[in-house]
Amino acid sequence: MKNIFFIASIAILLFGCSEKTIAPVIEKAKEVKEGMTGTNTETFRHTAPSASEARKIALGKTESFELDNGLTVIVAENHKLPRVAVRMTLKNEALLEGDQAGYTSIAGDLLSRGTTSRTKAQIDEEIDFIGGRFSTFSRGFFASSLKKHSDKLMEVVTDIVYNPSFPKEEFDKIKKQTLSGLAANASDPNAMMSNVAAALNYGKDHAYGEVQTEETTENIKLATCRNYVKKYFTPSNAYLTIVGDVTPAEAKEMAQKYFGGWKNQPVDLPKNESVARPDGTQVSFVNKAGAVQSVVRVTYPVDLKPGAADAVKASVMNTILGGGFSSRLMQNLREDKAFTYGARSSLRNDPVVGNFSASASVRNEVTDSTIQEFLYELERINSEPVTAKELSGIKSYMAGGFARSLESPETIARFALNKIRYNLPDDYYDTYLQRLEAVTIADVQAMAKKYITPKNANVIVVGNKNEVADKLVRFDSDGKIDFYDNNGNVVEYREVSGDLTAETVIANYIKAIGGADKLKAVKDITINMAADMMGSTIDATIVQKSPNKSMMKMTMQGMVMQEQVFDGEKGKSTAMGQTKMMSEEEIKVAKTQAILFPELKMKELGNTAKLVGTENIEGTDAYQVDITDKDGKTTSVFYDAKTFLKIRDVNAMEAQGQTMTITNDHKDYQEVDGVLLPYTRTTTGAAPVPIVMKVKEIKINSGVEDSLFKVE
Repeated sequence: MKNIFFIASIAILLFGCSEKTIAPVIEKAKEVKEGMTGTNTETFRHTAPSASEARKIALGKTESFELDNGLTVIVAENHKLPRVAVRMTLKNEALLEGDQAGYTSIAGDLLSRGTTSRTKAQIDEEIDFIGGRFSTFSRGFFASSLKKHSDKLMEVVTDIVYNPSFPKEEFDKIKKQTLSGLAANASDPNAMMSNVAAALNYGKDHAYGEVQTEETTENIKLATCRNYVKKYFTPSNAYLTIVGDVTPAEAKEMAQKYFGGWKNQPVDLPKNESVARPDGTQVSFVNKAGAVQSVVRVTYPVDLKPGAADAVKASVMNTILGGGFSSRLMQNLREDKAFTYGARSSLRNDPVVGNFSASASVRNEVTDSTIQEFLYELERINSEPVTAKELSGIKSYMAGGFARSLESPETIARFALNKIRYNLPDDYYDTYLQRLEAVTIADVQAMAKKYITPKNANVIVVGNKNEVADKLVRFDSDGKIDFYDNNGNVVEYREVSGDLTAETVIANYIKAIGGADKLKAVKDITINMAADMMGSTIDATIVQKSPNKSMMKMTMQGMVMQEQVFDGEKGKSTAMGQTKMMSEEEIKVAKTQAILFPELKMKELGNTAKLVGTENIEGTDAYQVDITDKDGKTTSVFYDAKTFLKIRDVNAMEAQGQTMTITNDHKDYQEVDGVLLPYTRTTTGAAPVPIVMKVKEIKINSGVEDSLFKVE
């Protein structure tokens, strides 16, 4: 009993964008492009102008001072607009949060949810009334408004810093939202990659390698959040940056008035250890069953501190390698090989430990070739000097980006903070363009030899294990691929015993849910379900009648949002009052999805099954059976190794011109007239958040009339 089309329709209705939405933008871009591509006969335009000597930049005056309570205040004047922005940043490094990983983020969010004298609604109303902006996070806050409202802004901000109330109802709400986000990320290949890359680069016992999971989030206590703020939000552990239409004298008066009374308490700042690069090239794989693409990343930690003597040279080297559209990685993997829309690299500095990363999303069939090209380009920038043309172009690109960044007052404030935080020279940013211009070809190669180490790297792939993994063994130094789940935990894939086949697994599933005779006696099924979507309740009804009739209807607040009817030969679908007949391809899909128990009709449908192996699904060992239909489309189905109940199915489907990998989880089996059926179905991949359908009622053999499936 599949309802993939129906679930996807819900997702498209609620989250999709129509072609009409983007068509004007595309057409406008086309007009602009056509207007720029005319023939130009002016010879002086054929040669780029030569670069002038790099200038020393005057970033504007910034000042800093310290209040008696230990609060460091930084002031950056900018009188272009009558606005003032204030940002607080804590000095402490990231914390190792243990079995409550994620609590600092929730604590930061909670700060803005209420004080002892203001509710969240009152805070929002007061900030909105003055046209201000305000947000809190795990290591501080940001607030801004017109200068004339700065006193009111600071009154609200300091109330939050001094008197947070940590309301229980807001805490519960944030946890619920966080859990929803984690559930969505569990099937998002980029989120999976981020988790595993962090765990492998730094280790899960390091603050940078810790992974927040649903389990650690459930463990988070309100008291832990409260204690974190009480311990670390203290003047001597904070920088206060004031930016905008304000003089140093005014800023000092403001800081003293609103933060001078903030009582300080000693804080023992945590320290994180540096970590080493991998020993050799280590290939790690995260399985995403049914995926038609792989996310590939070559990554490892690096020792590159902010303001290091190498920083500008290393940035130039990385920008040539993979920092922009003209970079080597982009030109190779996108322009030459057409493997991907984008391939990029980053070289990030950090006061504890930085990292290098090169990544791309590619088709399954070129995953191994992509890794080969990544490693080739990393080796090439080590062994071959870059060209003068490459170097000159990248310098111009980086100089332009730096100049544009100076248009933001927040950038100036960040520079001022960095100078104090990392003990940088006073003219560190003023002389940036001079240091950039001084980078030579030899400098670039020296940086590559120091920071680009493909022979000591984590090569991580998130993708379809059965289609991709075996091809990657040749890249691993010890000839063994390590497998991980989406949270960076080691996964062991065991061989299936010789007497077990796909056919026996499916036969055991049929037996587990009631047996073949019982299932064959089912002539119709009616399922009523509901889901909470974006604050609204979606009611859904699915009716199936043997041999292949079906009706699906979705309503919201009594209004029919989507309906599909199929009489076994033809069908129609109605959405938002518009009705259309099914195409031949849609009829083919509808015929299959209308079948009550397709496992009973494998041969009749022309389906083949292959027992792939075992996999752990959320703590449950499961057998993976790949079922391929006569058109070559494969669905991966996972059966509980103990009960043989179906707990997950994964397949790829087309919607609005895009291929989506849809995962359906089946839980909470209950008996209905001798047949076990799942009462909770969670679909991920069809929408930004999981769609959880809860069954309200299932009726079997209720005598559904054929008129219900009438198509006119």
